[in-house]
Amino acid sequence: MIKASTAPYGALLLRVCLGVLFLAHVWLKISVFTIPGFVGFFGAIGLPAWMAYAVIALELAGGLALILGVYASWFALPLAAEMVGTIVKVHWANGWLFTNKGGGWEYPAFWAAALIALFLIGDGAWALVPSGRSDR
Repeated sequence: MIKASTAPYGALLLRVCLGVLFLAHVWLKISVFTIPGFVGFFGAIGLPAWMAYAVIALELAGGLALILGVYASWFALPLAAEMVGTIVKVHWANGWLFTNKGGGWEYPAFWAAALIALFLIGDGAWALVPSGRSDR
């Protein structure tokens, strides 16, 4: 049973937490790995350089969209796809636990699941520009 009176606030909490995590994640890429370092990493794993820039843009725009509630549930899908791509291309071979060398895949898998859940339940309370999905 879904608590109709509090579910929008649960979605809000999920949305804001995911958004803050993405801003922290993109800040790590920019400030610690540096943009040239991140682009080089993409090349080292066989991905084109332009994809690194796309990931940075997606995480920055997506993180802000999630926090502010600007088409948040629609931003959740490409962000979830990014997490699945991260699992497949970077973390799968490292095993389950994220504490493994190179990071395992359970953290990005959970992150992808949370993003898909947000897409399914909607933007939640206080969304500035709701995604337009409603069961009413």
